[in-house]
Amino acid sequence: MSKPPTIAAQLATLAQLPQDGLWALWDEHFPRRPKRVHRRYLEARLAYRLQEIALGGLSPAIRAHLADCGERHSKIKIGRGPEIRMMPGTTLIREWDRREYRVTVLPDGLYELDGTRYKSLSAAARAITGTHWSGPAFFGVKAGRK
Repeated sequence: MSKPPTIAAQLATLAQLPQDGLWALWDEHFPRRPKRVHRRYLEARLAYRLQEIALGGLSPAIRAHLADCGERHSKIKIGRGPEIRMMPGTTLIREWDRREYRVTVLPDGLYELDGTRYKSLSAAARAITGTHWSGPAFFGVKAGRK
């Protein structure tokens, strides 16, 4: 019985994988493929993901700290806007094109619509309408400005 390859060995093989091998590995670890990419991007994202699985990802506190640092020090000032937090189990109901849709907030921060999981309310709104929408605005939960 052989031991699984170390994380270092897995990372070293990324550069030698053919493009279809990279895509196969990508499909194992990510829900969808990016639209425009180059090989180095795929290798970098896969390397991070493999390390994240093996060693653990960033804590929510560190992620928030890094996002705040990025906002403070970036020359591009767009801001994230007010954050909307909903309790897991919350169900948002929206009628669209004479059909009722129910989106449930999941404990891991994702959203479920008709058995499919989405990373954001905007992604769920796009699945419903076929066009880009602000998810919070579409579902009527947009935080007001002070």
